[in-house]
This record gives sequence, structure tokens and C-alpha cells, in this order.
Amino acid sequence: MSAIAKGLKRRGRLMAQAVSPPRRTLDAIPDQRPAERERSADGYAAPRAPRLVTSPVFVLSSVRSGSTLLRVLLNSHSRVRAPHEMHLRTVHVRMSREFTADAMKELDLDREELEHVLWDRVLHLELSRSGKDVIVDKTPPNTLIWPRLHRCWPEARFVLLLRHPGAVVQSLTSRRADPDHEAIRAEVLGYAEKLEEARQALPGAHVITYEDLTADPERVTRGLCAYLGVEWESAMLDYGKQDHGTFRPKLGDWSSEIRSGRIQAARQADPTAQLPPRLAELAKAWGYPV
Repeated sequence: MSAIAKGLKRRGRLMAQAVSPPRRTLDAIPDQRPAERERSADGYAAPRAPRLVTSPVFVLSSVRSGSTLLRVLLNSHSRVRAPHEMHLRTVHVRMSREFTADAMKELDLDREELEHVLWDRVLHLELSRSGKDVIVDKTPPNTLIWPRLHRCWPEARFVLLLRHPGAVVQSLTSRRADPDHEAIRAEVLGYAEKLEEARQALPGAHVITYEDLTADPERVTRGLCAYLGVEWESAMLDYGKQDHGTFRPKLGDWSSEIRSGRIQAARQADPTAQLPPRLAELAKAWGYPV
């Protein structure tokens, strides 16, 4: 009976989605609540609390750019823990009583810093459970909030994973049953703008491309290991022999390609496809032909 009830509830939700008007906002960019854009009424901003994980690693990328492949390669290292997408940006703290903010202020905390402490604890817990000493979060929408991640962890390390924007558009289009081409181009542009912003603002970030990762994985992973301060291990290239957890929607790529356990060549962008001017400009800045 429980299984039947869950099935009926899920079908009802899918039916509601099917008959509702199409969404024009980007799925990857959640609406911010008003509280997330405002300081407290008295302008109080809490100081940064000590972190349990001082230098986590964040992979910044667009969706459909090979971040799951990069995750499993890194997770195959004996010292690197790269779990599924953690979506920290959607983990919030709510102060349910009017006096709660005052109580937290007496502890040198506000809502944003409470969220940062919680995020840090989640990373530390996952790292402790793994027995490793470097943690990597590869959630693509982290790209959209990278300034906040940098504010939370000033010593964080960033890996920028680029892919030809035209190939990203093609990949998203092919995976959606009824693709909205305008919305897809806008979504890809949103990611590309934040990636370029991070590329300009984070001179110490390590930049790689999905095309290079699939064409010469040893060279690229050796460079990544040097950036992370760990010795390169050949086992990284044979990720299929290790357990990387569940592959399912919302937690990363779940396609047959990633499940194969083999590094496969990147699909190239259609050279005849036209990109919007700004996307073409960004592709050119990243060294791609347009």
C-alpha cells in the first residue's frame, strides 16, 4: 500500500507538471529568497567562524561539461574524496522565532554564517567518513554562486572545467524531450558568464577543458594532482574498478557513457551551428574555434 501511495503521488506530480505552462526561468538558477539578499534589519554581518575544512576544492563548470567524469577520476585517488553533487547552495538555515536572530548575534552568528558553518560541517563529515584528506565538490550550479563559496572559504581551491559552449548547447538539446532552444542557450550563457567571471577574478584557479581531459587524461590529471598537492596515481584512469556511489538524476551524470567505466572521446561542437554573439565571444576567449 505504501508503494502504491507513493506511485500515485508521483504520477499526480508529473501530471501537474505536464499540464502547467512551460517555465521560462532557468532550472539551474534557483530563485533567491528575500532573506538571502538582505542583511539583518540593524545591518549586522557576522564575522567568519573557524572552518573545519580550510581548503576544499570546487569544480566550476556548466552542466553537460564532463564534471561527473572528472569527479570519478579524482575520487579514484587514494587521498581525494569527490562525492556526488552535494548542492550546498540549496541547504538553508531558517530562524523560526523573532528572537532567534538576536540569540545568534550574541554568538557572533547570522543566518548566512550559520549556513556556512553547516556547509563546512557537511564537507568535514564526508571527508572524515572517507578517510581521505582532500575533498572536491563538483556541483555545476556552484558556478553560479562562486563568490559566496570564496567568501565562505577564502582558502578554497577552484578548478575551472571548460567545454565548447556549442557542444554544451547540443548536449542539453539532445537530452531533453521537448527542448526550448531559447531557454537552453540562455542557460548555457548564464553558466558561461559566471565561468568567465571566475576565470578573470581567480588567477590562482586551475583551468582545464573537457576536450583535453578526454583526449589526454593522464596529462590533465597529472596537472590536477600537482595543483592539489597529491601524487598522481595511475588508478585514476581506471575509475570503473572503484565504487563511486549512485549514478542518478540530480546527483550528476547517469548516462551509459559514465557507467561504462571508460573515458570516452568528447563529442565535438557542430562547426556549422550558429552561436549567439556573446556565447561565440566567450568560446573564442577560451580558445575554441567559432
